[in-house]
Amino acid sequence: MVVLNRIYTRTGDSGTTGLATGERRAKFDLRVEAYGTVDETNACLGLARLHCAEADPLVDAMLGRVQNDLFDLGADLATPATDKPLGYEPLRITQGQVDRLEREIDTLNEHLSPLRSFVLPGGTPTAVALHLARTVCRRAERLVVELSHKPDEAVSPEAVKYLNRLSDFFFVASRYVNDKGGRDVLWVPGQNR
Repeated sequence: MVVLNRIYTRTGDSGTTGLATGERRAKFDLRVEAYGTVDETNACLGLARLHCAEADPLVDAMLGRVQNDLFDLGADLATPATDKPLGYEPLRITQGQVDRLEREIDTLNEHLSPLRSFVLPGGTPTAVALHLARTVCRRAERLVVELSHKPDEAVSPEAVKYLNRLSDFFFVASRYVNDKGGRDVLWVPGQNR
């Protein structure tokens, strides 16, 4: 269980932050940047859900599950593998969470017509917020992949897969809440030449 009695601790005043293992890292450390960007993705979802709750309860429920998963992912990334005993089993993203995302993508996608062009962020407020979440999620994915390629850092393959699937989910969900693609704003190559 998580208990937060004090919000400020002053331990970060020197420009470092604590990982779940107790290790201190610089606030600009790649691992910290990665899980911070996952948190930023979650904040984008909060914005999307403001617009989505009444308009589309199906998608809103999916987004609620994703928000919880993103905290799991943040915990996963904040707890690097270590030889030292932690005294608890670290929380990790599972293949089951990736599989659920794939099922939800398929559920939404079956209602959409095939695309004939790229989609611009637009249409409904929910769709725009989901496009913002998608782009922030892609940045988180790039950071996590970069972290996974560092020889002294470990990242679970499921964490990388989850982020890759999640940006796909955001794209499909943005089309779904855009009147099932009917309000999509399509890119017209060279339109303004």
